[in-house]
Amino acid sequence: MALSFKERKKILKSTNTLDLTPIKLYSEVVESDELVTVIIPKFKNKLAVKIISPRLKSDHFRIKLDKFGSAVWLDINGNIKVEKIIKDLKKKFGDELQDAEDRITKFIFQLYSQGFISFKEIN
Repeated sequence: MALSFKERKKILKSTNTLDLTPIKLYSEVVESDELVTVIIPKFKNKLAVKIISPRLKSDHFRIKLDKFGSAVWLDINGNIKVEKIIKDLKKKFGDELQDAEDRITKFIFQLYSQGFISFKEIN
C-alpha cells in the first residue's frame, strides 16, 4: 500500500538527505552531447489516453535538462545514494559546479516535488 503524504514527509524529515536513494519515475532520451530530455506522459488515466491522446500532436511532455541536471539524472538508477551522486558530479565538473552539495540536493528535491523521481526509502 502506498504511503500517505504525511508518512512520506515524516520519513523525509527523519532521514539524512545524503542517505536517500533516488529512483526515476519516467524515461529519458539522451542526446549526443549527453543532455537529457525527460519524457512525461500528458495523461495517466487510461480513458484519457485512449480518447484524447490520438487527437494530440504529442501525448507526452519533453523536459530538457542542462548539463548539471542531465548528469544528476543519469546518475539516478535506484542504487546510488545522493551522497555518491554529489561526489561523482564534484569529480566530473570540479570547480565549475559551485556549492555542489546544496545545488544537487535542492535539484533532487525539486525533481521529487515535481513527481519525476521518488526515493527507495519511502516506496
